[in-house]
Amino acid sequence: MTRVNRLKDATSPYLLQHADNPVDWYAWGEEAFEEARRRDVPLLISVGYSACHWCHVMAHESFEDEATARLMNELFVNVKVDREERPDVDAVYMAATQAMTGQGGWPMTAFATPDGHPFYTGTYFPRPHFQRLLQGVAQAWREDRQGVLAQGSKVVEALNERSGLPSGPLPDARLLGLAVRNLTESFDERHGGFGGAPKFPPSMVLEFLLRHNTDDATAMAGKTMDAMARGGVYDQLGGGFARYSVDAEWRVPHFEKMLYDNALLLRVYVHWWRSAGSPLARRVALETADWLLREMRTPEGGFASALDADSADPDSAGPDGGHGEGLFYIWTPGQLREVLGEEDGAWAAALFEVTAAGTFEHGTSVLQLLADPDDATRFDRVRTALLAARERRPRPGRDDKVVAAWNGLTIAALAEAGALFERPDLIDAARGAAELLAELHFKTESAVSRHPDQGSEHGLARGGVRLLRTSRDGRPGTNAGVLEDYANVAEGFITLYGVTGGTRWLHAAGDLLETMLTRFPDGSGGFFDVPDDGERLFQRPQDPTDNASPSGQFGAAGALLSYAALTGSARHRDAAEAALGAVSVLAEKYARFAGWGLAVAEAARYGPAEVAIVGPSDDPRTEALHRAALMAPSPGLVIAVGDGAVDVPLLEGRGMIDGEPAAYVCRRFTCRAPVTSPADLRAELAR
Repeated sequence: MTRVNRLKDATSPYLLQHADNPVDWYAWGEEAFEEARRRDVPLLISVGYSACHWCHVMAHESFEDEATARLMNELFVNVKVDREERPDVDAVYMAATQAMTGQGGWPMTAFATPDGHPFYTGTYFPRPHFQRLLQGVAQAWREDRQGVLAQGSKVVEALNERSGLPSGPLPDARLLGLAVRNLTESFDERHGGFGGAPKFPPSMVLEFLLRHNTDDATAMAGKTMDAMARGGVYDQLGGGFARYSVDAEWRVPHFEKMLYDNALLLRVYVHWWRSAGSPLARRVALETADWLLREMRTPEGGFASALDADSADPDSAGPDGGHGEGLFYIWTPGQLREVLGEEDGAWAAALFEVTAAGTFEHGTSVLQLLADPDDATRFDRVRTALLAARERRPRPGRDDKVVAAWNGLTIAALAEAGALFERPDLIDAARGAAELLAELHFKTESAVSRHPDQGSEHGLARGGVRLLRTSRDGRPGTNAGVLEDYANVAEGFITLYGVTGGTRWLHAAGDLLETMLTRFPDGSGGFFDVPDDGERLFQRPQDPTDNASPSGQFGAAGALLSYAALTGSARHRDAAEAALGAVSVLAEKYARFAGWGLAVAEAARYGPAEVAIVGPSDDPRTEALHRAALMAPSPGLVIAVGDGAVDVPLLEGRGMIDGEPAAYVCRRFTCRAPVTSPADLRAELAR
């Protein structure tokens, strides 16, 4: 039988990695389900992503192996899924995997009925085990069909019964304090971070702790950010953070670099610098921003999803098929001497903790910077030479698809970093990514019927749009956006508006939020992760808890709250507060999984503060007021800036004072007397 290469035209780099496998892969869709029904065989659903090291290992061991592929093709209809393109598919099968095995991860392997109901799941399987599993599952399908179908029905029934999360009232100051206490229980006082190995950057929790701003909260945040910035999880040469540390000391990373991690961490390091003035925070934030522009920006102006953990290794034919995990980043003392010479090589080895025994594998080390260098000029020279030498190594692969949600996070981070560090190029990059999303990812739908309070009490009425999740090479993908896409892009656009004053971004955010409010609500104050007219899976996914990035529900709450603060919309404010009800259930015992919701709840507790700045955009006095507002650490503060003649409700009816640009500090559209000096504005915000 001739194999049809169904993946060759995919927009997903992960699917393209598997296009030439001997496995007869299908992309996710009805064609695969229909073929499974026609052949009366189960589905084998394999879920992963392009930067996943163990996905590469299983691909080389099994999916590139003719004998294993033959078994797969004979016994199953095989479906390959990029979890980053289809987070909804990943979510429901990951829930099944965790329920059936007690753990999860990628690659994820699910065996399912032709209707998609899972009945056996797992993660990585070594080839001999996988071959036996294929034969065993196929035998069970043939000889115990009713048992298999019953197992699938039980799984689906159990997952649907467990879906959703109870909701409570809007978190108050007492509950937010209990969340901090809960975090102290798992805080690693020696190394920073929470829990043991592996240790993940707790980006959303850090934002909450900075906003909470008590001594114990800021101490936990500062200790963690200092330790991460000095450890191997941070790229000491090129900037940017790896996905996580395999140990509790932040020493050895899992080397893949994800866009969402770096966007979130860039923003929180900017906020740490703003609140504490840490030189380390400033350096790490700027290096991470520069890394994003240098290595992750696509020719179209968006930002790529990830850098692989692996690099091609011409001297290796190991289990990952000639790819070396971390090969691009690791060093030996001899390699340092070869690049730098004996004296500088020895100095660098001591500074970066590179030893003969090594901190990683086979006598290699990941660079750390546990102490500040004693000679800044020498450090810059050494680092420049090492970075240039590293550029000659085989580079990690890049997943260059543009994911709307993660670009939304990046837009917010770059816009704030550019404004606070006075780097217009970072703002330009944020604007370029926003323009790409608006051009390729937005699909205008027919006007949404106007709600009596749609937009604001001031008549800022908007229609709805549909959002596509991905694009690549300037071509939009076909997969619909999920809740996190709408929420994070709206957050990014609102932040970009606050930095640039470009009202198109506020209006575009309103369009996204309108679709979110009409298509995603669950009827009890929360949100589903997919729209009501999206593809029907065996379960409609809904998870209000944070994972590696903010949950869609908490992201939605943040964007809704900011939009309400700028427009005076009670409808958006009410929706934000209802969505935060899940935080009240999680805060006291599971605060680590509600970091972004807790951060948004802090903003709601503070108002958030609303700052209207009125004056000509080219007037230095307007710019000074604008910068004073941007530098204020008030949680969730929103800024409207313009000349008073623009369509932004917070600016309406507010003008300059005696010909001078003025700033108005408001909460829920109730404003204090206007001020005209940055010092007076800082004093107002400090109240």
